[in-house]
Amino acid sequence: MDLVSGYKGVVGFVFGNENSASNEDSYVERLLDRISNGKLAEDRRNALTELQAIVAESRGAQLAFGAMGFPVLMSVLKEERDDVEMVRGALETLVSALTPIDHGRGANRNEVQPALMNTDLLSRESDSISLLLSLLIEEDFYVRYYTLQILTALLTNSPSRLQEAILSIPRGITRLMDMLMDREVIRNEALLLLTYLTREAEDIQKIVVFEGAFEKIFSIIKEEGGSEGGVVVQDCLELLNNLIRKNASNQILLRETMGFDPLISTLKLRGGTYSFTQQKTINLLSVLETINLLMMGGSETDPQKDSSKLTNKTVLVQKKLLDHLLMLGVESQWAPVSVRCLALRCIGDLISGNSKNRDALSSKVLGEEPQIEPALNSILRIMLRTSSMQEFVAADYIFKNFCEKNADGQTMLASTLIPQPNSMVHSPTEDDVNLSFGRMLLHGLALSERDGNLETSCRAASVLSHILWDNIQCKEKVLRIELDSPTPSFGAPEPLMHRMVRYLALVSSMKNKDGKSGSMGNLYVQPIILKLLVTWLADCPSAVLCFLDSRPHLTYLHELVSSPSETLCVRGLAAVLLGECVIYNKSSDNKKDALTIVDSISQKIGLTSYFVKFDEMQKSILFSSEKPAQSHKPLMRSTAASMAEIEDVDENDLVWKRILEKALWRAYSRPKSEVAVVPAELEQRSGESDKDYIIRLKAFVEKQCSEIQNLLGRNASLAEDLAKTGGSDSQPEQRISGGLERVQVETLRRDLQEASQRVEMLKAEKAKIESEASMYQNLAGKLESDLRSLSDAYNSLEQTNIHLEKEVKALKSGGASAIPDIEEIKAEAREEAQKESEAELNDLLVCLGQEQSKVERLSARLLDLGEDVDKLLEGIGDDMGLAEEGEEEED
Repeated sequence: MDLVSGYKGVVGFVFGNENSASNEDSYVERLLDRISNGKLAEDRRNALTELQAIVAESRGAQLAFGAMGFPVLMSVLKEERDDVEMVRGALETLVSALTPIDHGRGANRNEVQPALMNTDLLSRESDSISLLLSLLIEEDFYVRYYTLQILTALLTNSPSRLQEAILSIPRGITRLMDMLMDREVIRNEALLLLTYLTREAEDIQKIVVFEGAFEKIFSIIKEEGGSEGGVVVQDCLELLNNLIRKNASNQILLRETMGFDPLISTLKLRGGTYSFTQQKTINLLSVLETINLLMMGGSETDPQKDSSKLTNKTVLVQKKLLDHLLMLGVESQWAPVSVRCLALRCIGDLISGNSKNRDALSSKVLGEEPQIEPALNSILRIMLRTSSMQEFVAADYIFKNFCEKNADGQTMLASTLIPQPNSMVHSPTEDDVNLSFGRMLLHGLALSERDGNLETSCRAASVLSHILWDNIQCKEKVLRIELDSPTPSFGAPEPLMHRMVRYLALVSSMKNKDGKSGSMGNLYVQPIILKLLVTWLADCPSAVLCFLDSRPHLTYLHELVSSPSETLCVRGLAAVLLGECVIYNKSSDNKKDALTIVDSISQKIGLTSYFVKFDEMQKSILFSSEKPAQSHKPLMRSTAASMAEIEDVDENDLVWKRILEKALWRAYSRPKSEVAVVPAELEQRSGESDKDYIIRLKAFVEKQCSEIQNLLGRNASLAEDLAKTGGSDSQPEQRISGGLERVQVETLRRDLQEASQRVEMLKAEKAKIESEASMYQNLAGKLESDLRSLSDAYNSLEQTNIHLEKEVKALKSGGASAIPDIEEIKAEAREEAQKESEAELNDLLVCLGQEQSKVERLSARLLDLGEDVDKLLEGIGDDMGLAEEGEEEED
């Protein structure tokens, strides 16, 4: 092996030359010689046993073995497969050579690690990996066991190299998967090896899934007892997580083959429900991480990510996952905090962006009759009472996702916000079991004022900020809520907003007493209350007016922004709140209008210093770190007991900062007469001619130009004031002021250009509208002519109908006279028939006369011939008479 010579060079450089070799090096060399050149089989086995013992105990022996031992033992594994004892000994020696030896506390950790060097050397030989995989089909138990241990050691220290080697070997993954059906010890080693092998190796993940990994994993989990099982269950779940992490196709395959039932059944608490060992806790955390991965869907670049995520969430809720999560996170208060927190975060992820799942959560009730209550009430109670910061953040995450883009849900929660009598405000927290959601929330807002611990009120304020987020109706409703004064002698009730500002000032006073907050919880009271106020005032002019109704509020905000003792986050959020008092201020009172607020900022803080607060907040650690979509680290053996980190700042704060900073520049650069822009100035009035419209627009533009000149003069005076009050930092202030002035001038120029463009655009729109009006007028004329033609046709049809009706009426009224005389007709017919019969009778008489003349002639001739005529004519008359009688009888 060429690498051996290079390895020897490294050894010589680190530990000295060959002349300074230790006795261990010589001993290892002699043992290797006996193994490779020995004649007696027993002597070779003994040498192999001795080599394994010394390599397992001495780091120097490990180093020496790495320099010259690998070729000898690989030859044994390749050529002496029939000698099981030799193969066992060689594999056990390799395991010892690759296993780090624990050094004492005083050892130097920077020194060379022989086990790591040996691992690197062996992993470079692909033939060695192929040889080791071929040993997995051997019948001997220890051969398979030691082989899996060697592969695990190689994979631990050189994962990418071993992954490539195994992929290049035919049926390499298949042999490892077959080990999962082996005896328990070998199965566990194969399982551990596969967990290392499938980390960030998509090709291997596909092969493992194709080999039936899901069925084998859940079979082992069931066999080991589910969440009550040992570390083997943890390894199975880690392997499962590796297979589905950011892999939509594997998630679909799991959903459509095994389904989610085996996974959800692992969350069921069996037997000793109140007993949570460390391993059971880790197993439950692993299952919850699996569920979280399914709700995340595929990778960011996967086009199926969103559809897979939605389908997974829908199926999980259909499989009653929400019930198990509520049991772990809400009802099982004896469960470890880490399990409860992760269960609550899973509930938040399950309802995020899914209206049906949100409805399912809002309809859930917990407990048993008669002590039942909605699940949201139980989660709120946990949030207000818990002593764990992580549990508070996890419960707050549920309300954040429930209210996000869910106006109906926000309205439903806000509808329960009904003030309670002052006698119940300071009642014990145990009395709130039967309170509605809103009463419990208001109870939490006013509960802790008397003892000076505002942590509970702060947590309730966080929930209220989610209810008010981007919902004007809820803001207006909550704005009307008034709380009774804690001391009746103080007078009338005060608005809820004023109570929140008073809590904010109370925290500051508590910090000023000893220079630090009274408790760890108070560290986040100010940011959360400020966030509530920022959310409340956003796009709500009535809330701004309510805030400005008390003059000390504005003064206190100025102090917060300017106070060096406050954190960057507090100063920045206070600056945002001041900006909202300008942007969303619709007051016409000269003492409260937007320009007055801007002037107060300029006088008491300074515009430059004010905007510096934004920059400081943006550059702080809370805002500058770009958080990935999923910062949670995979749960492995080394990180099993770690907790999820708390996210202190919402990404929405950055959005507020950017929007308000631009809006403040725009507001300050406008004069008082233009704080409220009137769009009607740029539109043509009804009845106004085009000429008058253009003249008015020109006057408007000229007015804008004069205002620009006034603003330039105002900016120059401001720059002089900043230069005079700059002190030691005058030059930086002047540069900043010059930059601000340039920004303002550029803003005004853009406004002027926009106004001119607006004029041209209105002209074009007017021409377009006129052309459209002409077209519609022509169309209307055509439709009118068509309508007239239809009207004429209808009138003609109506006249015809009237004429026909008259004829019908005439026929009905003169029906008797119009009927012809039947008797007269009969008489006429009789006369005609008689005339016809007379004519026929005359014709018959003529014929008879002719016949008579013929008979007379014939009779005369017969007489001449001597015939008796009378005798001949006797029978002729009788025959005729008989014939007539027969005819009469037939008739």
